[in-house]
Amino acid sequence: MIYLVQTDTTAGFLSKDMKALNRLKKRPLDKPCILCLASFGEITPRIPNRYKNLVRRAKKTTFILQNGFSFRIVKDGAHAEFLRKTGAMYSTSANETGKSFDVDFAKVKADVVVEDERGFFEGAPSTILKLGKKKLNKIR
Repeated sequence: MIYLVQTDTTAGFLSKDMKALNRLKKRPLDKPCILCLASFGEITPRIPNRYKNLVRRAKKTTFILQNGFSFRIVKDGAHAEFLRKTGAMYSTSANETGKSFDVDFAKVKADVVVEDERGFFEGAPSTILKLGKKKLNKIR
């Protein structure tokens, strides 16, 4: 099941199945997607102690661990409420690979459209930080 949802940053496709998202966007099936969570407690991989407070307090930030696992914690708003109800889901932007957002494309490709009063829009993407053993790298 693929959902079209206005996330806290931009319109996105969400699903429990990462491969379904990659098929939809015509990307390699093993390309990683971001796991969106509603709370810090849902993270299963270990986060290095030196970064735990940063991760807990961050907003609109995606983190990549050393093993390649990427996640974002969404704490506020309609997107967070959606994740609380459905559980953690993989996320990707709601556009064709290499193209800008097209609401008609997104609505056709999604199994379920979850639209609220904000509608759908392409906002600024999240900041991406890679958490290394000794240093933090800003990717975007």
